Amino acid sequence: MDSIPKVSKREFNSHMLLLISVFVVATCGLIYELVAGTAASYLLGDSVTQFSTIIGVYLFSMGIGSYLSRFFNHNLLAWFIQIEIMVGLVGGFSSTILFLLFGFLSYFRLVLYSLVGFTGILVGLEIPLLMRILEKKYEFKELVSKVFTFDYIGALLASLIFPLVLVPYLGLLRTSLFFGILNILVALIVCNRFSGEIAWSGRLKFIAILSIIALTLGFTYANELLSWSEASAYQENVIYAKSTPYQRVVLTQSKKDLRLYLNGNLQFSSGDEYRYHEALVHPAMQSQTTPENVLVLGGGDGLAVRELLKYKQVKQIFLVDLDKAITNLFTTNELLTTLNQHAFSNKKVKVTNADAFIWLKENKLKFDCIIVDFPDPSNYSVGKLYSQTFYKLLTQSLSDNGVAVIQSTSPFIARTSFWCINNTLKSVGFNTIPYHAYVPSFGDWGFHIAYKSKQLITADTFTVNTRFITNEVFKQMQMFPPDIAYMHTEVNKLNNQVLVNYFEHEWSRYQ
Repeated sequence: MDSIPKVSKREFNSHMLLLISVFVVATCGLIYELVAGTAASYLLGDSVTQFSTIIGVYLFSMGIGSYLSRFFNHNLLAWFIQIEIMVGLVGGFSSTILFLLFGFLSYFRLVLYSLVGFTGILVGLEIPLLMRILEKKYEFKELVSKVFTFDYIGALLASLIFPLVLVPYLGLLRTSLFFGILNILVALIVCNRFSGEIAWSGRLKFIAILSIIALTLGFTYANELLSWSEASAYQENVIYAKSTPYQRVVLTQSKKDLRLYLNGNLQFSSGDEYRYHEALVHPAMQSQTTPENVLVLGGGDGLAVRELLKYKQVKQIFLVDLDKAITNLFTTNELLTTLNQHAFSNKKVKVTNADAFIWLKENKLKFDCIIVDFPDPSNYSVGKLYSQTFYKLLTQSLSDNGVAVIQSTSPFIARTSFWCINNTLKSVGFNTIPYHAYVPSFGDWGFHIAYKSKQLITADTFTVNTRFITNEVFKQMQMFPPDIAYMHTEVNKLNNQVLVNYFEHEWSRYQ
């Protein structure tokens, strides 16, 4: 049986301090990785590619750091403290650097991956150095058990609090700055506790304190820094910006319009959004003689609901949107409620904040019309809402003579993606009417009407007031010239998500 060496209370406290350092180091390291991935998604597009490449580069760099740790043979505590200070500064200021440089550098990706790589190398040095510092205090099997237990617990904590607490309440800049402060506090506490074993502990304490002051100043003025960086990234004045658990929301204003951006992607311009929303809503609604119950999936801005409320025969409108921050914004902001004509305050409208996929799966109601107004399928979490499985759920929620309409990205820029949506709808038994409209802020934009009946009779006239769409205009919308005409594609299934691949490939040529 292995003997357990007796240690004094002071030695035990020192050991625990170093093990707690492992916990903090692991938490901070994963936070920096998540911050980099999220920032890349916000700035370069919300794509699985961003997180995948960030994680790959980060883990590879940690491996390099672990390998380099073998060359540190003396003054391990001093080296550990110096590396902690460097990690705190680089990781802490990482998101600030990325947001400040994004609007100015054409080689932004090089800076992004260099920063991720350097942070990963430093983080990769930490645990091996700590294990070597502790190796004389624990037997090997106990050392490995304790270090990796604290390491994995820290990683779990980081993965839970990042989306639930840190991003919605602190934002990316303050999150990385806060954990940079934690990193350097660990260095300062360890330096103070083991000052007798470190020749230049006074100098390291001074550097750590200066670093904490710098990070604290950054934390204090994070909103001002972010506002300045976003002002440089957008041509219009930024009047609202907030990070939600799901996306970065930015609202801009110029002399001629309001614009909403989600993760840097334009969602609408108040100058021409009516073209998009009239094309989205009215062809489907006009095909129904008495559309009483209507469902809107997505559309948290309330602009599609505004168009639906023009129909007096509508009795109920259910809107399901994932992000409560968006629906709250368009319920309370005076500029936006003027734009959507107080749609969410109407007694006919019921707003539910939920995942549309899950909501539709549990739904037992039947609807005469379903408006599907999701963001483009730029990542797998949104791509599932364009899948064969989702469209099967859609058929179950439609009345026998009901009709659905799906926003379907640009048939000009993303021709394959557009027709993939069409072919996926048909694969579950829908008949379709593809059409497209010109929206100046976006260009040529596509839609699909989907219905289960053998024939759908579209209206000869539009019975509600419209600024853009008429019967003649709608007939033209259904015409596709050769360069955007029908093409065969694979069907978008949950297990292949080919639509996301189509979309990323096609849109990357225009970025």
